[in-house]
Amino acid sequence: MAKFLLIVESAGKIKKLRSILGADWDVRASAGHIRQLANDGADALGFELTDDRIQCRYVPKDERAKQTIAQLKSAAHAAKEVILASDADREGETIAWHLAEVLGLKKPKRVVYQEITEAAVKAAIARPRTLDMNLIAAGRCRDVLDKLVGYRGSPLVWRLNNGAKSVGRVQSATLHLVCQREQEIVAFTPQDYWSVFVDYAEGFRAFYHGGLEKDVAELDTVDDAGVAEKVAESTRVLSREQAEELVAIAQTHPHSVVQIEGKQTAKKPPAPFTTSALQQAAGSRLKFSPEHTMAVAQKLYEAGLITYMRTDSVQLSPEFCTAARQWLETHDQANVPKQVAKQRSAKNAQEAHEAVRPTDIFKASATLKLQLSDDEFKLYVLIWMRAIASQCKPALLRKTKVLTESGGLQWQARGQVLEFAGYTKYWKDLSADAVLPILNRGQSLHLENAAHEQKQTQPPPRYTEPKLVQLMERRGIGRPATYAPTIATLKQRGYVALLKDKLQPTTLGLEVDAFLETALPDLIEADFTAQMEQALDAIALGQQEWQHYLTAWNREYFEPALDRAQKQLPASSAQAYPKRDLEKSRTKCPNCGQALLKVPTKKLKKGYFLKCEQESCKTEEGADLVLFWSDREKAWQTPRAKTVREPSQATAFPCPVCRKPLEEYYYSKDGQPKKMLRCSDLKAKTDGRHKDVAFFWSQDRWWSPKLGELLLEKEN
Repeated sequence: MAKFLLIVESAGKIKKLRSILGADWDVRASAGHIRQLANDGADALGFELTDDRIQCRYVPKDERAKQTIAQLKSAAHAAKEVILASDADREGETIAWHLAEVLGLKKPKRVVYQEITEAAVKAAIARPRTLDMNLIAAGRCRDVLDKLVGYRGSPLVWRLNNGAKSVGRVQSATLHLVCQREQEIVAFTPQDYWSVFVDYAEGFRAFYHGGLEKDVAELDTVDDAGVAEKVAESTRVLSREQAEELVAIAQTHPHSVVQIEGKQTAKKPPAPFTTSALQQAAGSRLKFSPEHTMAVAQKLYEAGLITYMRTDSVQLSPEFCTAARQWLETHDQANVPKQVAKQRSAKNAQEAHEAVRPTDIFKASATLKLQLSDDEFKLYVLIWMRAIASQCKPALLRKTKVLTESGGLQWQARGQVLEFAGYTKYWKDLSADAVLPILNRGQSLHLENAAHEQKQTQPPPRYTEPKLVQLMERRGIGRPATYAPTIATLKQRGYVALLKDKLQPTTLGLEVDAFLETALPDLIEADFTAQMEQALDAIALGQQEWQHYLTAWNREYFEPALDRAQKQLPASSAQAYPKRDLEKSRTKCPNCGQALLKVPTKKLKKGYFLKCEQESCKTEEGADLVLFWSDREKAWQTPRAKTVREPSQATAFPCPVCRKPLEEYYYSKDGQPKKMLRCSDLKAKTDGRHKDVAFFWSQDRWWSPKLGELLLEKEN
């Protein structure tokens, strides 16, 4: 019998930890949160807010959690000592507190490690600590705050009758960023301009740069790492006539070099990955969504290959820095710096954490490639490269600027050459070399061509998922653990859709945002949400009492704001928010003959359904007139309702939930006769446990999407 019980969050860690700790240890997993706020009381909040106190009622999260609690209680009773080892963040500390509560641990022991390696795990167990009640207070405050906003704010958008499901403290502020960008795109008016340039026989191109007295004009672009680079482009000319005049001057006047500037600049290595930076890099370089990035990183962490992947710190342990230097001394001596570049974490970063890095810089990649899935190996290599790059010498660039003159006009050419690769040997974030020839001041040049190119200003681009994560981090919306789930929720709610790798708000998302902008304007503002995150950080540091903060916030802001929002609701089902203009289809409404509108949705293969613009156009049953594409009929059709008859008879198959007989139903769908099995218990329709009990007749068998094939049980 095991003497010690170690409780972790994820079952994926158990095998690795058992191999480290040996036979005296029983390692069990809570599988994340085991308790949540109850859904009872006023507004089903599961807590009461008084003048200065909050009374919370916690219940097991679900049936699985009930079983887990029972199993953990049994294991804890049999063990000599129980140690809590949930993840090393605020949420993990809160999970440890819930475990201590349900297991009745009087003096719970808590251990934290940043990586699942023998050295880190055994060192942590040798130095257990007590629970950090400040972190727990911040975690409980976030839970109560988010449920308060969600449960009391969401009913407002339900009454819009447009399919909106929820609002949220972080979710709604993030949606507003996407909708704001869409509004900027819609409002954008493109402007024509002309880029004027000359090509010299000496082998380079120079762009119009104004008169001799004109200051340097530069346009910036930003690469995937957020590094600004100067782009060589003509000073913008706003008419074709002026562009042609400039070309004529260039063609009729001699050209000469008037100025040459050259300097060597050093670009320091990038910081190792934070959660946000990891999601951005994996998105731009591997085309991973933030959600997928975190799922893959979780597997790497559980396998002991990387440190904990939810962090906002760029700090690395002295042990890793020493190991990285040893690796460079062995494999890349020229890249060993005298002093490693100092990196600064964000203002509110949790400095107790490390950046995301490999646990063993010397681990052979050839071996890992055989052990890991393709996505796991790609992400591991990305993390390894960024970590080793952060410990290298800076890159050295030779930047050159040449100014030429012709007929009183100035032309500019820029060049860049990488003279020493430094960290870019491992982390490439520089544009390709642009080499200029060797020139002398006063040198005459031979014009080969002078021309102009018409261009047009472009609207701001829609956000990719990595770019939205970057913006959330910059604006202080959410924390490392919430970036990916927030974006996933917006997609699941149908508020945004991913089109060609860009996030675009749906009609529903725009309508919800427009309503909240009127009804709860503070809730969608990034600064407002960021202030709340700062308050949670203050609670985590012990600088603010959580119950006092939350009750005061609710009393002084949220309750009055909800009262005002109620007055913004439409008096009837007619919407009181602006609708987005939808594209019209060539298909006509069968009732009024007008062109139907294309309503985008990610749930349909075609990407949209058709709806009549006239509110008066209804079906015979009184529903809105909508058409869906039928692949079978190759035509737009109104949906055919399922017609379900009374059950014909009970069967010999028992219900997998309550063991009562399943009944056979006959119905038709799309004109085809069909049959199904449902539980005969009259309460099954409202019992949540039965929601997956539905078997359909297909290919001479009863089959369920959730429960699989149904087989008749043999008698004993």
